Amino acid sequence: MLSTPTSLPADLPASPELLHALLAVSLTGIILFRPVYAAGEGRELVDLAYVQLNPAAQRMLRLPVRPVETFRTLYPNALETGIFAFYRDTFLSGQPGQYEVNYSYDGLDNFFLLSAQRSGELLLVSFSDTAEQQSVAAEALRKSQAREQAARAEAEAERQRLYQVLMRMPANIALLRGPEHIYDLVNAEYERLFPARIPLGRPLREVIPELEGQGFYELFDRVYETGEPFYEAETEAWADFAGTGEPQRRYYHTSFEPIRNAQGEVTEILNFAVDVTAQVEARQQVEQLHLVAQAARAEAEVQRSELQRVFAQAPIALARVRGPEFVVEFANARMAQIWGRPLDQIVGRPHFEALPDLAGQGFEAVFAGVYETGEPYYFRELLVTIEQAQQSYQGYFNITYQPAYDEGGRISGLIASAIEVTDQVQARQQVQQLNEELAAINEELRASNEEYLATNTALAEAQQQLQQLNQELEARVAERTQAALALQADMLAAAQQQAAEREAFQEVFAQAPAAVALLRNPGHRFEYVNPTYQQLFPGRTLVGLDYATALPEAVAQGFLALLDQVYQTGGTFFGNEMPFTPTPAAGQAPRTSYYNFTFQAYREAGQVAGISIFAFDATEQVLARQEREAQQRQLYTVFEQAPIGIAIQAGPDLVYEFHNPGYLWMVPDRKLVGKPFFDVFPEMAGTHVETLLRHVYETGETQQEHELLVPVARADGSAELEDRYFTIVYQARRDEQGHINGILAFVMEVTEQVWARQQVQSLNEELAVINEELRATNEELNDSNRQLTRTNVDLDTFVYTASHDLKAPITNIESIALALRDTLPAEVQQDQLVAQLLGLFDTTIARFRFTIGQLTDISRLQLAHTGPAESVNLATVVEHVRLDLMPVIAAAATHLTVEVAPDLVVLFSPANLRSIVYNLLSNAIKYRAPDRPSQVRVRAEQTASGVVLTVQDSGLGMSALQQRQLFGLFQRLHTHVEGTGVGLYITKRLVENAGGTIAVESQPNVGTTFTVTFPS
Repeated sequence: MLSTPTSLPADLPASPELLHALLAVSLTGIILFRPVYAAGEGRELVDLAYVQLNPAAQRMLRLPVRPVETFRTLYPNALETGIFAFYRDTFLSGQPGQYEVNYSYDGLDNFFLLSAQRSGELLLVSFSDTAEQQSVAAEALRKSQAREQAARAEAEAERQRLYQVLMRMPANIALLRGPEHIYDLVNAEYERLFPARIPLGRPLREVIPELEGQGFYELFDRVYETGEPFYEAETEAWADFAGTGEPQRRYYHTSFEPIRNAQGEVTEILNFAVDVTAQVEARQQVEQLHLVAQAARAEAEVQRSELQRVFAQAPIALARVRGPEFVVEFANARMAQIWGRPLDQIVGRPHFEALPDLAGQGFEAVFAGVYETGEPYYFRELLVTIEQAQQSYQGYFNITYQPAYDEGGRISGLIASAIEVTDQVQARQQVQQLNEELAAINEELRASNEEYLATNTALAEAQQQLQQLNQELEARVAERTQAALALQADMLAAAQQQAAEREAFQEVFAQAPAAVALLRNPGHRFEYVNPTYQQLFPGRTLVGLDYATALPEAVAQGFLALLDQVYQTGGTFFGNEMPFTPTPAAGQAPRTSYYNFTFQAYREAGQVAGISIFAFDATEQVLARQEREAQQRQLYTVFEQAPIGIAIQAGPDLVYEFHNPGYLWMVPDRKLVGKPFFDVFPEMAGTHVETLLRHVYETGETQQEHELLVPVARADGSAELEDRYFTIVYQARRDEQGHINGILAFVMEVTEQVWARQQVQSLNEELAVINEELRATNEELNDSNRQLTRTNVDLDTFVYTASHDLKAPITNIESIALALRDTLPAEVQQDQLVAQLLGLFDTTIARFRFTIGQLTDISRLQLAHTGPAESVNLATVVEHVRLDLMPVIAAAATHLTVEVAPDLVVLFSPANLRSIVYNLLSNAIKYRAPDRPSQVRVRAEQTASGVVLTVQDSGLGMSALQQRQLFGLFQRLHTHVEGTGVGLYITKRLVENAGGTIAVESQPNVGTTFTVTFPS
């Protein structure tokens, strides 16, 4: 025990002379030190500088009063003997202390008793040389030797424990001696690298000659010569690990640690290596997968552009609508032509809001049915009414509505495809009307229900499974005879050598790329953790705590139970990619990592003393595999939903690995997966299909065939092949090294489209023949029409000439009759015979004049259609006719009602329009009923088809038979009034010659209504 320092008497003055005198007369050596700190922020105490030595210290150490050199410079062995540690700890703690040491270095061979105490920023040391006290020295030496022996025993136990850990550690560990690098120690994991080789006692170059030229021999030489350790991550090494005679590549986290003897000389090299081949290859595979994914995305973009171009140029109309509102996502130009509107007015809007003219035709129910049930819907030659160019248009269409799916397999919308077949339908109808023999052409043109190639993107399937990082380690430990190290001159040197080895092992653990921890006792108290293990739990204290106390979250996740099992059974537990979620720091989210690890028991005196933990972070490997699997699932989801047939064929035999429903739909009678292509389709051997497949597999060049004719075996098993047409794209699939390992097949059957086109072509050819016949017939009809036209012109000329030339003679005859009446005496005219003859004469003249009038009217009608059409105000024409007939209207007491808008205009010949109105209005007055008031109503209105004029009267009316005869030439249905019988005939001809219509509705004794429609 150190005595408590006492203070000087109060009456004793503090004098520097007294201090100097005390130092001078002291028989013990006294040294005053000032601490020396390392540069940097840590300010570590690394040495001591001399301030002053008293005479006794100068005599015993043979040094001047103020040495220039520092303490560790003069006494470098003070570090190994513990003197410097004693000085440093005393200064830092501020507590006085004593230390005994036998110092036989640096020109001294003495047994010193040291006493030290801090004084401010200085260290005061008092020491005595006890060499003259032999008994005391001998006793002290015996005590020291006993402590050294205990330390040596403890170091040996520590060495044996570390040896067990190293021998069982799931890493490759070897100790190589001397400049020849002769194997002195290898653990079981190292032996498994080369199971057919015996390394112990043999030099490195002889055991692994294939390392020549890879730089490893030079690394061993450099570490041995310089004493500088070497560490490298993911070192690439080629050796015959499998014993096949061919080198294999592996990657290691490796370290080369020099081992020194007591004199500080390098005698051995500790090689520590961890096989990280699986992680490196996994990362490389992920990187390759990323490159492939980037290339695939670029290819997908190209394919997307190509697909858009295909959509835009597709011979059918295509569109996609999304969601229950059926919002139009995209449509090609052909669909826009059908809709009759620009796409920017439709895309992004609900279908029936953007196209209201399609509502009410049954499409709403079809859309809802496909969206809700997932069942596609087909229309063949559906008559659709749609507005195009602001006009109503009716056409025939073949339409397909099929569901579109999202990545989760849910229906996200509809895909619509349409082909207008109006010309075909009308052509077929025309052919059926012209030639009954063509009525047999009734083949249905089924609407195309598949999209063109949605994507030609393929990601190369990953070909290798990620290797497990750690294999099960065998429990046995290969016993070996350790070459005994030469004993040092004394027991102290041996203890120092063992301490150096222990530090080397701990340095190896500290530099190891794995997480290493040593647990002790049944409570699994942390005795040691390397920095990698500590980094897993930043900010936590582990060493000295039980496992359950230090890592409570690991207990909840089942790791404590595993440790208990290993400790109780002495066995080893191997964890493969097991998840672990440490408690996160405040404000951070939990993060799960994956580890490959071993829990391995180590023994002392044959009993389990604790457990060593050796763990590797496999998170990157697990996430890479999960990412690859997710990409594969996404790719297969795209393939499953593709509206074309897709298949993957592996190897030179083209064995089916995958096919989507669209591919199986084309060959529903065959089993595909696991079978070679030519076993499934033996009829394809020797055909152009085989040529295409072999060319793609051998060269990697993509092959595409459009509407390829392929004879395929029939589903009923008959020997006769069936001709079918396919559009095919074959693309090579490559592995991560770029080697071709399969073929991606994109197939779309177009048999019905080809047949339909062929039928249309055949129909067009037949129609061309019929059209040629019709053209010849039309030419004949045109010749006949021209001949008839000339004849009609001649007849018109004759009628006009006859009516004109006969007017003068009839006038002369009438004048002669009048002259006779004036000349003959009255009594003669009263003679019965003369009176009868004169009456016949007058009747004949009247009939002759009537006939000439009829001929004049007819000749006028023949020329009437040649009158020019003008915009005529109908109300004005009606008013002028009313004024002309005013005397007749007044005489008949007719009540006339006119309902014609003042701005209503008719495109017609003005003279012909007046003739029509005059005839209808005058007839309505002329054929009035004698027993009731005459009522006449004239109406006109503008309709979609043109201007409609009606003239309604309350006159005599007509029977159905009379109505059929009404418009005939020279037809007079009522003889009690004057008329020629050509007025309504002329009216009908004038209306129809201008493209209009006239109709009549009548009932006897009720009245008659004439309806005239003038074209727009």
